Amino acid sequence: PLCAALPTGTDPGNPTFLADQPVDQALRWMPTLTTFEAAVRTSGVLADLPTGTGVTILAPSDDAFAAKFSEDNWDNLMARHTDQLRTLLKAHLIAGTHPIDDLASAGTATTLDGTTVTLTRTGPTTRIADRADAVCADYQATNARIHIINAVLGPLPTTANDTDQRAH
Repeated sequence: PLCAALPTGTDPGNPTFLADQPVDQALRWMPTLTTFEAAVRTSGVLADLPTGTGVTILAPSDDAFAAKFSEDNWDNLMARHTDQLRTLLKAHLIAGTHPIDDLASAGTATTLDGTTVTLTRTGPTTRIADRADAVCADYQATNARIHIINAVLGPLPTTANDTDQRAH
């Protein structure tokens, strides 16, 4: 269902269109990544990317952020704790543009925050850091590869609960 929400065919934001877009623009066209896109824009983390190598993005879906962070906690990260936000986002970035199959074949990858994550293939699914699954993989943007995942990586604690859900 998540992948079905992404533009297809000749719709604006379709995979062919995204391939010609810079990564910050491509993220704006992906309706399941509004929280991640806002965090990338707010933090300025893309300015930290190594030049010339491209980037692989393990982008948590909006639902993944809602399951991880309370609304108050997320608002604090976005407004007051941008260093923590940048570190969190770097846990989702890998230098170079890697198809999901290549990452799974390698077995590990190092994110830009310095963490080595394991990647394992189980049938059609790639599991990342024993925590997230790649649910929509291999979207391309200019000098980037985007894989949508169903959980947030990184060391920050889970603060969401049943009574405090993030607004989308």
